[in-house]
Amino acid sequence: MSGDEINPAAVAQAVEDVQGDDRWMSQHTRFVQECKDAEPEVLFIGDSMVQLMQQYEIWRELFSPLHALNFGIGGDTTCNVLWRLQNGELDNIRPKVRFNWASTGPEREKSTAQGNSFVPVMHFIQIRTPNQYLIGPLQVTVVWVGTNNHEHSAEQVAGGILAIAQLLTSRLPKTKVVVLGLLARGDGPNPLREKNAAVNGFLRSWLPRLGQAQFLDVGAGFVHSDGTISTRDMFDFLHLTAAGYRAIAKPLSDLLLQILDETPEEKRASLV
Repeated sequence: MSGDEINPAAVAQAVEDVQGDDRWMSQHTRFVQECKDAEPEVLFIGDSMVQLMQQYEIWRELFSPLHALNFGIGGDTTCNVLWRLQNGELDNIRPKVRFNWASTGPEREKSTAQGNSFVPVMHFIQIRTPNQYLIGPLQVTVVWVGTNNHEHSAEQVAGGILAIAQLLTSRLPKTKVVVLGLLARGDGPNPLREKNAAVNGFLRSWLPRLGQAQFLDVGAGFVHSDGTISTRDMFDFLHLTAAGYRAIAKPLSDLLLQILDETPEEKRASLV
């Protein structure tokens, strides 16, 4: 794909309401409102792989405590995610200051009499001290999309995902972007598996150039030695079961905790 050629997978596009119930736009409108009402530290955005994650216990166990929002819509392509981000889903992410409890203590109060002696009373005063380096609430955006881009080549799909990451780093310069690799799909080897693997290859090469974006491969272990995928992991050979989500959640959760626990100096250094 030449530099002057327009990548169709990087062109923002809303979903056409062919069924007539406007569900896709209704979900988008709800996400825009959720950003007004919440102060997320982690934002998940993508297709059904993101959307279904919140239906399982692993979401409540590992990601809800991180003040995460889930902006996944089933069937979305890179074009649809780009449209959503350009049309309000980032507009209401408000700045805030995080406060940590810190102690000034001990402080001596006036003594109290007990019989003929005086016993000093000691207590600790707690104050709220702002962690000033946290300019905004959103620390990490997790992007997982691309497996539904059936009309586009692997290079185009990777370019669409890269465009999403570029938009996020431009609009939210203090936020890290984690792009999850596309999973293998289908009961056995097939062209879509090969395509998704090629997309991941492009992303491994391209994302580091953005500085604050990184690629995370969460697909290890799903394809068995004979090339098959178990329904214990993917109930329809595409969407994950509870066991499948638990498998991908561990490395993702570890990375998110690592990013959220960075010191101000580490955070600044990682953005250079």
